[in-house]
Amino acid sequence: LEVVTDRVQSPARPDPRTWTVVYRKAAVVVAPMTRDGKIILIRQERIPIRQAIWEMPSGQIDDDNADQERIKDVALRELREETGYELAPGGELVPLGHYFSSPGFTDERGYLFLARSIQPCAEGPSREEGESILDCRQFTVAEIRRMIADNEICDANTLGICATLAARGLLSLAPR
Repeated sequence: LEVVTDRVQSPARPDPRTWTVVYRKAAVVVAPMTRDGKIILIRQERIPIRQAIWEMPSGQIDDDNADQERIKDVALRELREETGYELAPGGELVPLGHYFSSPGFTDERGYLFLARSIQPCAEGPSREEGESILDCRQFTVAEIRRMIADNEICDANTLGICATLAARGLLSLAPR
């Protein structure tokens, strides 16, 4: 993490102005889906907002120059560590593109993945010290839809990957 305050000019605003930018490592966000179409969410304490929230597994990429294969490895590692699940035989990790978490103040980029056809790991989750994961559960798509509508899912990463999955026809968020 690096915070820089600078004087900048842009084509839209030629007069210099002060702007603060937070430079952060890139991250991965994984949508874990079971063979029967359920989605795995974790409930994690988030210190900055002083509450625990439901979210998709995610984590930072330590290597600033990671290629696509390394980014996929990080996604699979986060899936195992945070949920205790892994790809089942015949399962696939589907890249869904990237997004910027809050481009008004940070350059943080998140890479989105669907982990389709997952199964529990034999050894269970292998959480890093310092992580505060309180729960890990399977939810139906209808439950996810209700949780979004009721603001129980309020994590931007999770909302963003749900929107991407819905736009690609991989998750139906339309009310029935």
